[in-house]
Amino acid sequence: MRERGGGRALMDDRSAPFGFPGYSDDAPLDLGSLGAAARQSALDRLVGGTFDAWADAAARVGHCAHPIRLVGSSRRVDRATGEVLSSYSSAHEPFGVTYVRCGNRRASVCPACSRIYARDTFEMIRAGVVGGKSVPEEVSGNPLVFLTLTAPSFGSVHAAKGGQRCRPRDGHGVCEHGRAVACWRAHEDGDLDVGTPICSDCYDYVGHAIWQWWAPELWRRFTIAARRVIARALGVPDSRLREVATLQYAKVAEYQARGVVHFHALVRLDGPKTPEGYAAAPDSISAGVLAGLLEDAVARVHFDAPSCGGQGGGRLRFGAQVDARTVTGSRGDDPDAPLVGEQVAGYLAKYATKAASDTTDPRRESVHYRRLRATLDDLADQRTSGDDYELLGKWVHMLGFRGHFSSKSRKYSITLGALRRARQRWQRIAADCARDGREVPVLDFADLIADDEEETTLVVGSWRYVGTGWDNDGDTALALAAADRARAYDQWRAERARAN
Repeated sequence: MRERGGGRALMDDRSAPFGFPGYSDDAPLDLGSLGAAARQSALDRLVGGTFDAWADAAARVGHCAHPIRLVGSSRRVDRATGEVLSSYSSAHEPFGVTYVRCGNRRASVCPACSRIYARDTFEMIRAGVVGGKSVPEEVSGNPLVFLTLTAPSFGSVHAAKGGQRCRPRDGHGVCEHGRAVACWRAHEDGDLDVGTPICSDCYDYVGHAIWQWWAPELWRRFTIAARRVIARALGVPDSRLREVATLQYAKVAEYQARGVVHFHALVRLDGPKTPEGYAAAPDSISAGVLAGLLEDAVARVHFDAPSCGGQGGGRLRFGAQVDARTVTGSRGDDPDAPLVGEQVAGYLAKYATKAASDTTDPRRESVHYRRLRATLDDLADQRTSGDDYELLGKWVHMLGFRGHFSSKSRKYSITLGALRRARQRWQRIAADCARDGREVPVLDFADLIADDEEETTLVVGSWRYVGTGWDNDGDTALALAAADRARAYDQWRAERARAN
């Protein structure tokens, strides 16, 4: 099946070369996996003459997979005079509803909205590395470390080791359950056995579940310990550290193949706390020194977790594999130079759109994951009202992790909210200019994130929620296919830019 106006799915980039496979209007979208009912729905759109209207609606929400449907109206009013400048009603839309992006960050739920979340996360993290978006460029001179904190071992698991055998050193021994403790296979990265226990009966599922539940607390304690270690290195009391230096970070959580999270973070040391932030760091602490101090802080972190229904608990720590690597603004041609900040920002943004469902999809319905979820269900059944595990049952679908997948300290950089507000204001200004036949002005980021009080107009509206998602599976499949085309085009354009 072909989508009429296929370029609509790519963005209105008329200057783009036609070398990209699928750019032209004659290029088909990949709809091969559609069922009979969905194919008929898509065909009905074409035959019934509603496809162009639907395509316009889908384009306005960026081909969101599950748009929110609203009915209502709004008016833009001049704050000073009360004059109605413009009005809008969903009744004037072809389908009588207004579609709004779902905004879901998870790529497995909505590829289109997750791409926007990833781009915003990248810009937020990048601004804290090299400046921009209201963050001064001088911040790039402050020491920066890319830190990875893993979970401890809960039992031997299969691992991919770059073509090497999995666990050959364990010889021909067996565990107490009579299973071989060695694995002589060389697993590939996509091997579904990677991350599963050598012996599921030896694996500490209760310990795994309880550590996962308290992982956010371990991260919180790490940030406290890091500030104390830095204060000691600078020779000041903990309570006066902010007079000398401040610790800033951007952090994401990623699920490992075994179903437990580990944390990736960009950690930056700034100078004294000021209202603006981003002051120059003390000269005595370089990026290399900061990396060593962070490793010291990780070693000091622990938490004594209570048991759940008499099971598990005890002292929890991060895993022994701690990676603290210095980051710079530019690598140049030296392969041994520190990591490049923008590359790390892209890496973190990618993982910010993932979740437990991306790791535990139907292809990974192994005994290991079923047993882990069963353990969480069992622990949730044993918790009592008001105890530390009271809400555990609500997080079984996330394998017990209840923390934020993406978070940052207050003065690391801009906020995701500011980025969203800037994008919405630019879209509104561009729409107004298009309606009035005016040229879109050149605006900097500061103009776009100005306080709402500086706005000269007020939006007054009344809206009612009527549902979520497209009308049928055919519409959803078309939206997903168009979003996939747009994603492929963006990747193709980025590769061309790097090549040139």
